[in-house]
Amino acid sequence: MQAIVRTAIPLVAALMLGTSALAAPDWAQVGQALGKSGAVQAGGVYRVGFPRTDLKVSLDGVTLRTGFAFGGWVAFQPMGDQAMVMGDLVLTQEEITPVMRKLVDGGLQITAVHNHLLRAQPMTLYMHIEGHGDPVTLARAIHDGLAMSKTPFSPSPGTSTPANIDMLGIDRILGFHGQDNGGIYQFGIPRAKPVTEQGMALPPPMGSAIGINFQPTGANTAAITGDFVLTAQEVNPVIGALKTAGIEVTALHSHMLQEEPRVFFMHFWANGDTLKLARGLRAALDKVDVQREVAQGK
Repeated sequence: MQAIVRTAIPLVAALMLGTSALAAPDWAQVGQALGKSGAVQAGGVYRVGFPRTDLKVSLDGVTLRTGFAFGGWVAFQPMGDQAMVMGDLVLTQEEITPVMRKLVDGGLQITAVHNHLLRAQPMTLYMHIEGHGDPVTLARAIHDGLAMSKTPFSPSPGTSTPANIDMLGIDRILGFHGQDNGGIYQFGIPRAKPVTEQGMALPPPMGSAIGINFQPTGANTAAITGDFVLTAQEVNPVIGALKTAGIEVTALHSHMLQEEPRVFFMHFWANGDTLKLARGLRAALDKVDVQREVAQGK
């Protein structure tokens, strides 16, 4: 009997290792199907950026950097050997219909189409997508959809220029640590309780975190944008806090269809004194149930 047990244990272990190996999607194949590679981030999420570096956008006289508001992305969350994919694609008005048609034909769901900013020239729109199934098949469908737009597939040119901004002052006011990303000072702030989709908790790289971006516009000034992730009860208290601080609410909408709890995404814009705007954002954050000890670049 002991001999049988000694033989059985390694066999079970080998089977478990084999099952685990089969359960992990091949992200290299996913990147190849997408036409662009990404990186594994928190929660085992494979995320690929599709920034619209081809667009030159301005708003109220400010030339906006790509990382400030035009960093499209798709993210794959493993589900065994399958995956759930979500994404936020940055598109021009003319690209919306052909991209949507191709994505739907490929089996993707469209979960939202809307603006994030007001008065931006040229106007940009944002298409949120979701899909479930074989990750390579999903990636191929996303590639075919994006191919109907002018979204670049080539690697994004990096920049080593740091943001000329009072990072320590902003961190102190917001109560979180940001991350310099190509001259944009960014925050990704998770909610205290996870947002779930089909019973799965969505890690921040799947778009469930509050995003705040600062772009320097002068010696002591910055433009801000991003989106608050809010429950219904938090929406109007946050609007009130932003309004008091002179921060413009530019959009309020959903990004997903079947999430729990139901959350709303509130986008904002302002350009002015950096630390004054940070204090306004802190007042808004104080109305939201967030993880006070956690902050990451989004």
